[in-house]
Amino acid sequence: MSNVSGTDNPLRDAQDRRLPRIAGPSGLVIFGVTGDLSRKKLMPAVYDLANRGLLPPGFSLIGFARRDWEDEDFAQVVHDAVKEHSRTTFREEVWQQLAQGMRFVPGEFHDDEAFETLRATIEELDKSRGTGGNFAFYLSVPPKFFPTVVSQLKKHGLSDVGPGSWRRAVIEKPFGHDLKSAQELNSVIHEVFRASSVFRIDHYLGKETVQNILALRFANTMFEPLWNRSYVDHVQITMAEDIGIGGRAGYYDGIGSARDVIQNHLLQLLALTAMEEPTSFDAKALVTEKLKVLNSVRLPKDLGKHTVRGQYAAGWQGGEKVPGYLDEEGIDPQSKTDTYAAIKLAIDNRRWAGVPFYLRTGKRLGRRVTEIAVVFQRAPHSPFDTTDTQELGENALVIRVQPDEGVTIRFGSKVPGTQMEIRDVTMDFAYGESFTESSPEAYERLILDVLLGDANLFPRHQEVERSWEILDPVEEYWDTHGKPEQYPAGTWGPQSADEMLARDGRIWRRP
Repeated sequence: MSNVSGTDNPLRDAQDRRLPRIAGPSGLVIFGVTGDLSRKKLMPAVYDLANRGLLPPGFSLIGFARRDWEDEDFAQVVHDAVKEHSRTTFREEVWQQLAQGMRFVPGEFHDDEAFETLRATIEELDKSRGTGGNFAFYLSVPPKFFPTVVSQLKKHGLSDVGPGSWRRAVIEKPFGHDLKSAQELNSVIHEVFRASSVFRIDHYLGKETVQNILALRFANTMFEPLWNRSYVDHVQITMAEDIGIGGRAGYYDGIGSARDVIQNHLLQLLALTAMEEPTSFDAKALVTEKLKVLNSVRLPKDLGKHTVRGQYAAGWQGGEKVPGYLDEEGIDPQSKTDTYAAIKLAIDNRRWAGVPFYLRTGKRLGRRVTEIAVVFQRAPHSPFDTTDTQELGENALVIRVQPDEGVTIRFGSKVPGTQMEIRDVTMDFAYGESFTESSPEAYERLILDVLLGDANLFPRHQEVERSWEILDPVEEYWDTHGKPEQYPAGTWGPQSADEMLARDGRIWRRP
């Protein structure tokens, strides 16, 4: 368990997991503080942490953006964002304490004077709020600005670490757009910050149900003996969205679903699902096991048959007519950007040899859902007549990441009556029904972990680069083989995706 700023935390016994982890003296600087991510996620998460008593009394929040605001204007923006988007109840006394530590620095990313003002602001907060020189810099900005911001932090001494203090960088995805760009980005960042001080945010890894994968597997003897090629037929990992691109045309076009979701979210879920038991749950041990799995991932030889890309066409969603991708505002009518991607992968190790992993993601699909489905083999021998089990599917364990967080187990049971008839039934565990406390938002957990220096839930640069090594050949193949297949909005993707599984004698789940 991480302690505060590398020293013992007198507020809790590190061995007593019932006591909360409380951040020590610290502050957070958000670059791009006027953006949607900051307004809807980051600032509400900071308030929720304060409301739960997990931030120190002197915690400070600095916003940096191209706006002519005073500190009071910034505080009002945070206030409005918190009231609209926070998870916990708004309390005036918590807000007042948090607001005392809020500052705003106007300026451009290349503006030396603005960064000198930022340095002076941090020094003032160290004295007035007792932040102890401990600051995390959150780069909630487009990736093209990462090198500029990081180099400015170095130039103005903001990345320098004083005795007993720390400075950390927090980076939002995407971590590059291919292997080469990811390596260049990592090189720039590591020139300024140590690897252990760089936190790459993948908000999916902060979700309770993603963390529950580890608990489900390694805290329960009933599952782990079955978690291998002897019993598992295949694994499906799905992240489906029912929305289109909205106002994200500038970001999304040219990126696509595979780069946006498979390279990070889905390959991370694959690694957690397939990895061996770590020696402990510290960051180094987790990264070691995840990297072993990612290094064992193999692409199919025939990418034409075992990968699919699609693009949503006009259709019906939620009872209303919606436009196709090429008709969205700001999209090039000749765009080849994928809004749906599906890939079959193999894991070349003793545990998973011969077990396919199917990854898919898309926009304008049937519903919003993220899940991991471990589908088991059929019984090797059945004493029942075929007619008795004609409605029986394969056993499956499904981890629902969102929106209805929980776990479902599907198995066969006899239908009441005099006949021997067996049908699928499900047994459900739902977080909302089993625990009185609601799950924290992912950004609450991740921001607190940054302040604590706990890197367990953050991908390291080796994982990022290996993920690009897996995806780059697929993207290169797609670039030279026609256009994405159209699929009507509101459906579950292109016909060729169904055909991809049908060739293997399998079908996609319909969540």
